[in-house]
Amino acid sequence: MPESSRHHFRYTIFVMLLIITMLNYIDRGAMSYAAEAITREYVLDRVAWGKVLGFFGYGYMFGALLGGALADAWGTRRVWTIAGFAWSFFEGASAFAGDLGLVAFGGSALAGFAVVRVVFGFCEGPAYSLINKTTSAWAAPLERGTSVSVGLLSTPLGALVTAPVSVGLLLLTNSWRVTFLVLAVLSAAVLLIFLRLFTNSPAQNPRVSVAELTLIRGGESQLTAAAREQAEVPVSYLSLLLRPTLIFNTVAYFSLVYVTFMLVTWTPKYLQDQFHFSLSSLWYVGMIPWAGACMTILLGGRISDWLLRRTGSLVIARGVFAATSLLMTTICLVLVSQAQSAAAVIGLMTLANAFNSLPNVVYWTVVMDSVPAARVGAMSGTMHFVASLAAIIAPTLTGYLSVAYGYSSMFLAAAAVTAVAMVAMLLVRPGRVSRPATIG
Repeated sequence: MPESSRHHFRYTIFVMLLIITMLNYIDRGAMSYAAEAITREYVLDRVAWGKVLGFFGYGYMFGALLGGALADAWGTRRVWTIAGFAWSFFEGASAFAGDLGLVAFGGSALAGFAVVRVVFGFCEGPAYSLINKTTSAWAAPLERGTSVSVGLLSTPLGALVTAPVSVGLLLLTNSWRVTFLVLAVLSAAVLLIFLRLFTNSPAQNPRVSVAELTLIRGGESQLTAAAREQAEVPVSYLSLLLRPTLIFNTVAYFSLVYVTFMLVTWTPKYLQDQFHFSLSSLWYVGMIPWAGACMTILLGGRISDWLLRRTGSLVIARGVFAATSLLMTTICLVLVSQAQSAAAVIGLMTLANAFNSLPNVVYWTVVMDSVPAARVGAMSGTMHFVASLAAIIAPTLTGYLSVAYGYSSMFLAAAAVTAVAMVAMLLVRPGRVSRPATIG
């Protein structure tokens, strides 16, 4: 390997994280584009379909919690291996979930989807906690925001390409089952490539040069060094759980997950029902709301890092920046609920999603800024666990709201969630350890 490339091998790891978690997102999102075929085959109404989409979240939240803790205890490579191959298997198993229910669960296709999708969600749950744990080990201190944003780009990018990939496979194969099987094989193949390159730490990796390792381990500004020194004060897991900053940060991250899952799970059916888009047109229309988010999620990391260098304030770089983005998200969601034309709705949804994704990196870097390195996996998993309640609530609640009050109500509900998150981020104070304690 050329010496120059060995100085930047960490970016290879970050890009591989992006690819793996992008496929992770496509795997979960493909179900939404198969909605018409599945609901017709198993005679599922809108409320039942909301439950099918919500089943994933029940497992996802517990997978996030356990995955982060296991990454601290076992190392990220082992957990990536177990979780990655497991979610690939259950993505394929989703093709037969309804039939499983008809045969084994009293003739209930819904029960079959419940079992498979809950387990599938559990296997996918550790992904973002693993990204944060991996990045905390591989990123240079002043590159944290930018480095985390590369992995988190998988959320909007995965959602963006889910539309053409899913619709393309559905049209090409004329089978929603084959679509799931193809995605399962692809995910497993990419994971194998990643595991050939990845080690738990850069010091263990022969592809990392001495110069790059020095950069990753050092180069801290006085501010980040002080924050790390504070963060390394021994603290118990319980005391971290009770820290107001981490609580408010989790509330805000819940809002991001809520908006994301509402859009991922319901946008295809909403556009079909409200504006009569066909499946063949959804491959490009479904991409539009995610186009802006792909740019802002990367931009958000750079802005946060720039604000930190310019102001020397973690409060401004993390909390105030995120609160401003959430204010704009709230305004756009309210406007979506009042829009009448397809063009206006899609345009405003795109803006709302772009602002919603802008501070995504902040929620994860607040954890890295504020807790000991040995607790990053567990606290990332805890944040993801609580926020993943939104993966259940958003699709399920949207199903009920759309039936009772019409589709506009789902955007007003999302606006209320992001407004609460805006207030929460104004109360975040990263990098402060409130009380030392023995590690428990």
